[in-house]
Amino acid sequence: MEPNERVVVPEVAPRSSGRVTAEALRTELGDVFASESNFRRWYTATLPRVYGYLLARCGDAGLAEELTQATYVDALKARGGYHGESEIVTWLCGIARHHLADHYRGQEREASRFRTLVNALPEAANSGEWGGSELRDSVARTLATMPPLQRLVLVLHYLDGLSVNETARLAGKSESATESLLARGRETFRTAFPEVDHV
Repeated sequence: MEPNERVVVPEVAPRSSGRVTAEALRTELGDVFASESNFRRWYTATLPRVYGYLLARCGDAGLAEELTQATYVDALKARGGYHGESEIVTWLCGIARHHLADHYRGQEREASRFRTLVNALPEAANSGEWGGSELRDSVARTLATMPPLQRLVLVLHYLDGLSVNETARLAGKSESATESLLARGRETFRTAFPEVDHV
């Protein structure tokens, strides 16, 4: 789906005037998974509504597509837990809502972890001409150039807040070797960010 492509939500045929029972809704969902052709028809009919729901809330077509896929995967796994308390598309949008919330919580955790690493640098690195995203990109590029073990100990110690002892245990190194890796990692940051006097 193109980023600026307009999502057209198909009209859903109205149900009969009587209230649909939970049993009927469970049966309807069961029928969806009874054959591949049933599933394709259902997927084609419901996809624009689920995608549209997510796109309206995140404004990012790529993210909306990714979360829509995850929603259908979860719906397939959780279909036995559907009790027919709401329409099927409402149920799908509920799953989508959880995925969207998880995504934003994950972004917040990542931003928090990044701030922890940046805060391990002196104030000079966090001020002056560097903007937040430029600094973030610089730190990410610097981490990517490091040897894997050096990167691991920096992430465990500064981002996850583990002690040197815990970091050493998880890295499978002695404390002295871990302290050496941390020192080399800090030196890498001094080289990458010469404006910083000390780390």
